[in-house]
Amino acid sequence: MDHIRYSNRRFAEVLGISPRELSEPQYSLKDLAEMRQKLGRLPPRRPLRKQLFLNFKGGTGKTSVSTAYAFRLAEMGHRVLVIDLDSQGHASKCLGVSGEEAEKTLFDAIIKKTPIEHVIVKTGMPGLDLVPSNLTMSTIDLSLMPLAAREFRLRNVLKEVESAYDYAILDAPPSFGLLNLNALMAAHDLFVPVLADFLSFHGLKLLFETVQGLEEDLEHVLDHIFIVINAYNQTYKIAKEAKEALEKHYPEFLLKQVIRQCTKFAQASSEGIPIFAYDPESKGAHDIQAVLDEVRERIGAPVRLKAVESA
Repeated sequence: MDHIRYSNRRFAEVLGISPRELSEPQYSLKDLAEMRQKLGRLPPRRPLRKQLFLNFKGGTGKTSVSTAYAFRLAEMGHRVLVIDLDSQGHASKCLGVSGEEAEKTLFDAIIKKTPIEHVIVKTGMPGLDLVPSNLTMSTIDLSLMPLAAREFRLRNVLKEVESAYDYAILDAPPSFGLLNLNALMAAHDLFVPVLADFLSFHGLKLLFETVQGLEEDLEHVLDHIFIVINAYNQTYKIAKEAKEALEKHYPEFLLKQVIRQCTKFAQASSEGIPIFAYDPESKGAHDIQAVLDEVRERIGAPVRLKAVESA
């Protein structure tokens, strides 16, 4: 992402200042971090908030949404760690990192007990780091099976970086196994991107049954579950009917904001650039921002930690 540049107007908009206060026509991601520090426009630090993006049904656009969400948090000045849990490494690719070339993945941290700071790589966006993934992750469920406290490995690993980040964004594969169980046990919030079709209901039912099982058997209760409708096209009758059904059956979990159908997501992902850097004026970027704002309102303001504030 080192090649990403902000126009004078966009740079000012992100920082919340007037373009007249800037002298250059273009700015880099590094410039953004330095200017935030100089102006003191940093959000308050918070205890690490772990947010999992998961749906047992594939093809819902989960990775595009999660990486765009993570990038925007970092662009706003938060310290963000993206954890790619999928052996296909799509979240890594969306952030401009080739997972195939990564020397270490979460497998090393969870199974081989490599300190996670030795696994984390920089994305090129200051404040946005990544635990990459590749095909070495494909055997992690088998490797977890014989281990003691196997459901809590990821939660324990993340304790090593609790003071270094405000958010951990976990992008999970569309399946259920020990790795995704680890992710659910580590998470505070669960995001479930769905399409506005009736096939999504089966996946939701299975996911909620799984979450209920965690509450009963492992005594882990998620703080929030957010269902977000993705790739929504209100001109389709089936989409409107599916949205109404979701509003009826999952009113306490369904976000009011939908993410509209937007071809810019696919174009941005193919270039390894989050949509906020590819086209910040697109419908997709506006909708992700609105989702982020609604979520932040629901989870509440961060509690200031003196130890973190002084770090």
